[in-house]
Amino acid sequence: MAERNALEKIDIGALSPEQQEKLHHFKIKTRIANEKYLRSHPEVEMLMSDFLRNVFLKRPTDIREFAADHFSDPGLSEKIQAQMNIHNK
Repeated sequence: MAERNALEKIDIGALSPEQQEKLHHFKIKTRIANEKYLRSHPEVEMLMSDFLRNVFLKRPTDIREFAADHFSDPGLSEKIQAQMNIHNK
């Protein structure tokens, strides 16, 4: 019983049932909004796929520097557009 009281004291910030329900609905709305955004912007998937493919192929030791270089590549936009064109054929 002492353990339960200790847990209740730790759990003071727990959400009420009403707050849990609101949070649940917020999560659903956010997921739907994110899905709509991603569907209307397929280039995001191409960007992430290209980045991850290069990470796995090159296995950089400094991932932050690699990511900065990758996403600041002046030719990235054209490269992604070319992949989008191939993908859409």
